[in-house]
Amino acid sequence: MRQLSELDASFLYLESETTPMHIGGIYLFDASQRAAPLAFSTFVAYLRSRLHVVPVFRQRLKEIPLRLSRPYWIDDPDFSIERHLAYVNLGEYGRKSSLMALASKILEEPLKRDRPLWHITFVDGFRLDDRDDGAEGFALIVKLHHAAIDAFSGEEIIGKLLEYTPEPRAITPPRAWQPRPEPSSERVVLQAGANMLRTPLQLTSLAASAAQATARGLIQKQLRKLPLPLPLFSAPHSPFNRQITANRQIIAASVALPRLKTVKASLGDVTLNDVVLGLCAETLRRYLTAEGADNRKSLVAMTPISVRSKSLRRATGNQMSAMLLDLATDEPNPAQRIRRIHWNAVASEPYREAIAADRLTELLPSTMLALSARLYSELQIAQRYQPVFNLPITNVPGPQVPLYLQGARLVQQYNTAPLFDSMGLVIVAVSYEGKLTLNFTTCPDVVANGESLQAHVDESLHAIEEAVHRLGTEASHDSPTSASSTQTLADDAMTALEGILRKALNRFRA
Repeated sequence: MRQLSELDASFLYLESETTPMHIGGIYLFDASQRAAPLAFSTFVAYLRSRLHVVPVFRQRLKEIPLRLSRPYWIDDPDFSIERHLAYVNLGEYGRKSSLMALASKILEEPLKRDRPLWHITFVDGFRLDDRDDGAEGFALIVKLHHAAIDAFSGEEIIGKLLEYTPEPRAITPPRAWQPRPEPSSERVVLQAGANMLRTPLQLTSLAASAAQATARGLIQKQLRKLPLPLPLFSAPHSPFNRQITANRQIIAASVALPRLKTVKASLGDVTLNDVVLGLCAETLRRYLTAEGADNRKSLVAMTPISVRSKSLRRATGNQMSAMLLDLATDEPNPAQRIRRIHWNAVASEPYREAIAADRLTELLPSTMLALSARLYSELQIAQRYQPVFNLPITNVPGPQVPLYLQGARLVQQYNTAPLFDSMGLVIVAVSYEGKLTLNFTTCPDVVANGESLQAHVDESLHAIEEAVHRLGTEASHDSPTSASSTQTLADDAMTALEGILRKALNRFRA
């Protein structure tokens, strides 16, 4: 039995008919180099032979009576791969537009809870371009529940399922698998009671970490005269932050990764992630302007960050930290905006490192967490108050070498993330084989004219490149991220004060 973390469980509690909480993927394969089209039966046999690399594919949820504690993952004794697969042949309508429309409809449907939380639709009769003689291929539409994976582990799972060479791997018989016995109700109730007894210790630990984070921020404010990270409920109202419906629309645009790296090199002390966020910010600013929306106040993004390298690695689950980031959309110069985004990220980093997202939910028992998540949606709290943030933006580095499935080359992937109450837009940026794809998952009843986002991406990158060219190296010494002797002195002083603080907190824990 492996219990869900509070963060994993929160994605179950937030789910409703209009807010399915799964991560989606649309994978386009070029099968023109195969001697024959890939048959659906061959794909099923291939997937069956690879199930052992993703154990969660054969695990379902075990709920706790009265939600006294979080659910557990247990082996599904009734597992059948056929319950997780579907076949669709687009026929004469096998174009990308038809595929994306089909994917939008499939991704609107929540996953069924009585089985492992994943589903794959095999789409046949698909051509990679709009010509009648275009290259033949197929597509996979994948759904994986956010309670089981985050965007980073989802990318790892796909990498494990696919191949790294164009030569098809021999399909071997599936490994023998025997599900472990389902735990008794008495055992899970006893385990839930034991977990509840540990809650006060978790509360103490979280309070100590929060105190340390706050104190570090105060030290920074005094020594560097920096503003504290954004207070809660300070994000401006935007067209994205309204009550959503069950409808979904997927829009994507790709740019060459070397162009972004050139921008990074030209601006100097920024990261590639800052450039990606700057591209998103410019795209959103142009969209708001085109729609006649007020963009005088800067949008705030929630940016999940993987902490998998800082903790014991698991193949699944959510191992994330998160921070609120001012996107500086009130800055008219897109090159200077990237520098401001970098500075905002640097200023928020102590808070990001201090408290990971999964720890923030440890204060609440499962019954209260489920109730608060439901009330947040049903009482429309997000509509009655200013939002905490305007949209989530996730940047997931992908493989830069081609992937294959039985000799068919993966040529393009699109990724989606769940929407929830008051969040009608989410952006997932994924890089693959020298390209970065910005994936916009929208609720079309909230985000009007969402198709325009695709054109805004290309226009935005051109605008950033022109601004960088005009900027050159001027005012680089005035960049807020440049080091100074005062800051170096501040670092030394802050290090000394942190040592004193750490000793005090250790005595508090003792």
